[in-house]
Amino acid sequence: MHSQRQDLHNELHARPSLYFDEPAHVFHLAFLGEEKECNSLLERLSPVAIDAGAAQGIVVVNGHPLKWERHAEFFTLTQVVTSATNELYWALLPKELEDLAQPHLSLLINSVQIIVRSEESWKGDISSYGFKDPSGSCIGGSDAIVWSDFKLCPEGTNRFLFINKGLNAYRQGRMIRRLLEIETYRMMASLALPTAKELGNQLTTFERTLVRLSELNTSLDATSAKNLLADIASLSAQVVSLKAKTRHRFSATQAYAQLVFERLGELRESHVGGCQRLGVFIERRFKPTVRYCAVTEQRLDQLAKSVVNLGDLLQARVQVEMEEQNSEILKSLNSRADAQVKIQRAVEGLSIIAITYYLLSLLKLCYSALHVLGIEISERKAMLTMAPIAFGILLLIVTRIKKAKEH
Repeated sequence: MHSQRQDLHNELHARPSLYFDEPAHVFHLAFLGEEKECNSLLERLSPVAIDAGAAQGIVVVNGHPLKWERHAEFFTLTQVVTSATNELYWALLPKELEDLAQPHLSLLINSVQIIVRSEESWKGDISSYGFKDPSGSCIGGSDAIVWSDFKLCPEGTNRFLFINKGLNAYRQGRMIRRLLEIETYRMMASLALPTAKELGNQLTTFERTLVRLSELNTSLDATSAKNLLADIASLSAQVVSLKAKTRHRFSATQAYAQLVFERLGELRESHVGGCQRLGVFIERRFKPTVRYCAVTEQRLDQLAKSVVNLGDLLQARVQVEMEEQNSEILKSLNSRADAQVKIQRAVEGLSIIAITYYLLSLLKLCYSALHVLGIEISERKAMLTMAPIAFGILLLIVTRIKKAKEH
């Protein structure tokens, strides 16, 4: 058996729901934080050692089940407080849950309270629960009704009223879990909104800088290419830094938003009365946030590509100019080489003429010396004798010059 087979298989059962019957209060808290913060809370939650590798667990606190879950960048506490009476109204956090949450209030990202009642005990009076212009939906194939105005109470809690019409404890627990996940994942997805707004202002500045650099590139001279390339490199470094800082947040927003829309689809909503459905309310107000973050990420990606393209264009332009300069230099060198060849040929010709002159002068001296010694030779014989010698010497000299040039 593979060493991880059991762990991978048990992922199917990693996050079970809390199952219960109405009437009840459900309190749900979500905190930002990773392993360190979660372990700190778990140490205070249970005196019994908790498996550090566990993703969730259920403990009983003051007679009521309390479930904890750890996620990649947040952890949650969910407690169900059942009651023997249907007279349920909004309540404060249970004392034990409040004590657990107190050290981590600065990390609290979501707080939800759900009142769960049966259809028989509910008189249909929404106003008695303090909702103002609420949204409502029949969910689970019309086996339950959910109401909320999505407004935070003075304690900072988002409130839901859940009316069970035909759900058993298991279906009711799963339906409640979907509602809690929708709110928690919605808040986690919205974490990117402040980043996107701040980034939007920076992107506007960078885009203007890119336009300015592009205009400079169209009227660039060779002396300013180096400075322009340095400006483009600086802009590219800033854009890449922003991408590295925001990539995780924007990717997480897309993942959380997808989970929100999937959970809304799993509710199987239908209209109740003349109210707007919960899913419609959330989508109409949540989708702009997701789209704004997605558009901001696209702007950042497009800006990074544009900066890279501008840098490549400038480098290509500089390269072409350098090649043109090299071509001009080569042409100049060729012209100089041609001139040198012509001069060399002229010098060679003059050298041959000078050698011929000196050779003839030398032969003439030899002829005069023979006359001084008393050897009489006619001019015709002297010419016939000396001409082949002079011609042979000149031919030897020309041959040696050609061989030296070829070498």
